[in-house]
Amino acid sequence: MAILSGDSALVTASSSGLGKASATSLVRDGADVVLNGRDKDRLDAAAEAVREAGPGRVVTQQGDITVKADIEEVVEAAVDEFGGIDHVVTSAGGPPSGPFLDITDDQWYEAFDLLVMSVVRTVRVAEPYLRDGGGTVTMITSTSVKEPLDSLVLSNSVRMGVVGLEKTLSRELAPEVRVNAVLPGGHETARNEQLVEQGLERGDYDSYEDGLKELHEGVPLERIGQPEELGDTVAFLCSERASYINGAAIPVDGGLLQSSL
Repeated sequence: MAILSGDSALVTASSSGLGKASATSLVRDGADVVLNGRDKDRLDAAAEAVREAGPGRVVTQQGDITVKADIEEVVEAAVDEFGGIDHVVTSAGGPPSGPFLDITDDQWYEAFDLLVMSVVRTVRVAEPYLRDGGGTVTMITSTSVKEPLDSLVLSNSVRMGVVGLEKTLSRELAPEVRVNAVLPGGHETARNEQLVEQGLERGDYDSYEDGLKELHEGVPLERIGQPEELGDTVAFLCSERASYINGAAIPVDGGLLQSSL
């Protein structure tokens, strides 16, 4: 059943990875979706694949989420095409990996722009349309906000700002807009492949296979996640079936996190 039929959504950084997976699940559930990415060829290829998922319409808007004007154009594209915005899903590529002493000042600022300010600007511009339609915001972050990950000091530190923003907005934008976050663990995406390659270059792993194995080490379900499993969680949070879920940060990690809260 197309539970989001008639709704419109924009998903930032959705030409690949978990952003693309979220867009796919939204389209499968009937939502019309704006895809966003920096690379036109990859964005067009993603749009072609996402269109096959379901009845929702798909349009693209090229742009860099670290550039304020580009974010404004993404929001405008959704409004122009669909007449408004019911759902915003914020996604972003991950910052560089590495230990604290290897990270430069510029990399700290770039990570904040990528992970936090992109969300701030997107929600700020989309807010009037979300309120008008009684919408949702879902922020894709990481389990690193609950349990730090080795050699990911930027992700461990900066993503905390996204969860603080999510919790604040869940109160400030209520009752018209529900705001939640999802915290993915290891999923089979190009980002995780990149992290393994970077770790291999630093000597963290003896082989690429060892690095992939570490992604699901300690996961009770004994496997890495599939992107669509995260995407389906996002689509659920956008739907009326999640109408009393607000201000939550939901791990999608196969039970990896051991923290009780």
